[in-house]
Amino acid sequence: MQDYWLARLRQHATSRRSVLLGAAGAGAGLALSGTSTASAAAPTTAAAEPAFDFDTGNAAEEVLGPFAGPAVYATVAPSDATLIIRFANMLELCWFDAIAPYHPTAVGIYTQLPRRPRAEAATNRNKNIAILYASFRVFNSVMPQYAQTWREMLQSVDLDPADDSTDPSTPVGIGNLAGKGLAAAREHDGMNQLGDHGGRVYNRQPYTDYTGYRPRNTAYELTDASHWQPAIVTKGNGIFQVQQFVTPQLQHVTPYSYTDPREFLVPAPTASNHRNKAAYKAQVDAMLATSAGLTDEQKTKAEFFDDKFASLGLAVGAAIQNRELGLDEWVHLHAVAETATFDAAIAAWYNKNVYDSVRPFTAIRHVYQGQKVTAWGGPGKGTVRDLPAEQWRAYLLVADHSEYPSGSTALCAAEVQAARRYLGTDQVRFRFERKAGSSLIEPGITPREDLVLSWDTWTDWMHDCGMSRYWGGVHFPAAIQASWEMGRKIGDRAFEFVQRQINGEAVLRTRR
Repeated sequence: MQDYWLARLRQHATSRRSVLLGAAGAGAGLALSGTSTASAAAPTTAAAEPAFDFDTGNAAEEVLGPFAGPAVYATVAPSDATLIIRFANMLELCWFDAIAPYHPTAVGIYTQLPRRPRAEAATNRNKNIAILYASFRVFNSVMPQYAQTWREMLQSVDLDPADDSTDPSTPVGIGNLAGKGLAAAREHDGMNQLGDHGGRVYNRQPYTDYTGYRPRNTAYELTDASHWQPAIVTKGNGIFQVQQFVTPQLQHVTPYSYTDPREFLVPAPTASNHRNKAAYKAQVDAMLATSAGLTDEQKTKAEFFDDKFASLGLAVGAAIQNRELGLDEWVHLHAVAETATFDAAIAAWYNKNVYDSVRPFTAIRHVYQGQKVTAWGGPGKGTVRDLPAEQWRAYLLVADHSEYPSGSTALCAAEVQAARRYLGTDQVRFRFERKAGSSLIEPGITPREDLVLSWDTWTDWMHDCGMSRYWGGVHFPAAIQASWEMGRKIGDRAFEFVQRQINGEAVLRTRR
């Protein structure tokens, strides 16, 4: 998302969006374009492009993108972290299984198919064919409404979507087996992807909650100031909605690198306990001071990291740009990163369910109810000193789940730790340019001048990813600190899990 490939899809979402991204190559694909993805057009047939070279090319990047981009952007929004992580993980782990038979030692995560003769891996041809068929099967699992688009994807490179061979001696058969194996395991992994939990047959609702979660507060009445309160959000034009906790069942999803998320239970957020009045108020006052002193750089970073397509793709994308990776290494790096973010999301959502902690907007209104505060006054207003506490809002739109720990920070920390262990370096030089006025929240105003965001190490990038949630007003510092520590531990586990698969030391994964 979480990753470089999904970030690259941004280039293909619509022709208009591609123009806005510019034609500066891979770096443009990584950057947050400053355009809304909410209005992505329905998938259409990709424009004619030069013939794909199966022997030297990378099908996951060059063939899938033009077709998958519109579908992905029409299905999930850039801040829909749990679904973005899931889609990316399923797609990229199927690539790992699809090329494993052509690798000297690797074994698939869901399918342990027979090793193919070394001569069949002399070029990328067989691996690319297997990747495309595996993706075809997974695409039809996660986004079946675009079945025709996935057919056209294969047909665009003269492959037959009707070929359902399961012969493990052919690349088509290997790809079909890899994709079907992963889809079968993940369709009932606890996320309720098919909406059939409990045997539901009619009017299924994919990804709906089955845990019975209910908030302790309503959007209209605060009864416990220590816990999450759904916000009232607007779609514009007088349309308002009350938030629902997004996919609380994620805590029950089967992870890769550990067995039980309780292993990663983080310390309780004592400052968010409203009975701890001094610490609670100090936390609120610090948030108000940060809101009042926001800089253009902080606002820009907050927006950048809020877009999971762009931000979660940055570390892996920069590594790919800075190093010459063959197809095998490219796929393995993505597998490492996606395993880390997937497992970190599960642990983060487990903790969110345990603590169900209050968001800053609720805490500020509780402490200063009926009073005026000094803070950012909203888009274009700058810092004001007469803001009614009930009208305070975070710079970023507040997410639809509880505050502690920070899911975004956990994803960043896990991805960074796993990827840098795979590559053996913390160095990842990246420069990100934003034009004056390119903000989505304060268009035409922020930043005041052209701005370059830069990171020279993944450690710095991980730090800013976490702090961006504080600058954006959606997390207190304790949530960020807890996620840094948890994410690093899970990143280590994820790297070690995938490395065992690469070395052929793993045991076949089975469904729960």
